This record gives sequence, structure tokens and C-alpha cells, in this order.
Amino acid sequence: MIEAPLILNDPLKKRPLLVLVVDDSVTVRKVTSRLLERNGMNVLTAKDGIDALAVLEEHSPDLMLLDIEMPRMDGFEVATQVRNDPRLMRLPIIMITSRTGQKHRDRAMAIGVNDYLGKPYQESVLLESIAYWSKSHA
Repeated sequence: MIEAPLILNDPLKKRPLLVLVVDDSVTVRKVTSRLLERNGMNVLTAKDGIDALAVLEEHSPDLMLLDIEMPRMDGFEVATQVRNDPRLMRLPIIMITSRTGQKHRDRAMAIGVNDYLGKPYQESVLLESIAYWSKSHA
């Protein structure tokens, strides 16, 4: 049986989905960016929370993939600032982190993160989450 690729771009939209990938690991940024680009998305990247907020001043992505543990500003702080910004508060946030314990998950959900995935993530699970959250908040 041949699996059809997951179509993540609504044909009614005029442009590809724009996703911001925020992670201090250059490898994670590259691997995730390639996966998203192979699936028809455009990608912005940031190496930490400070960088992410600077990117968000210039661009309006459709969705953000966010790590927790990063230098200068962690993912919890980024998510809190996004949720408190009237322009960005509806931006879907998917946290992708090695911190898979319930305490971190609960804190992320309390801030208003939309989904929480562990590292290493399964590509199909990430793509399904992106498809779900980009549609429900389009």
C-alpha cells in the first residue's frame, strides 16, 4: 500500500504555511526545517527565545515549534510573552522538548501551549499536529 503524503496546505490559501522553528540545536533546526520544507512549508528559524521574539517582530508565522531549554530565554518565557501579546496570542505553539515529565507538560499547558511533543519526535506525529493546529486557528 502506498501512503499519500499528508497535505498540509489548504488549497484555498494563497501561500504555503509559514512555521517558526525555535531550538538552540543547529541539528534540530536543520532536520526539522528540511522535514517541513519537504512537506511544502516555508520555515523561519531562531536559536533561542530572544532570537524568536526578534523574528516575531518582523514576521507573522502560522505556527511555532518551540523548545523549552535554551540559553538567554527559555521556551516557557517565549510562550508566555506570545500569549500576552495581542498580535500573537492566537499563534499556535507546539512545544518539542526532551523534558517529557508531567510537571513540564502541565506548566506548558497552563501557559497556553497547543501541543507538547517529546524529543526525538516522530515525523508523522509532528506533521499531524501541524496540520491540526494550522487548520483550527487559520
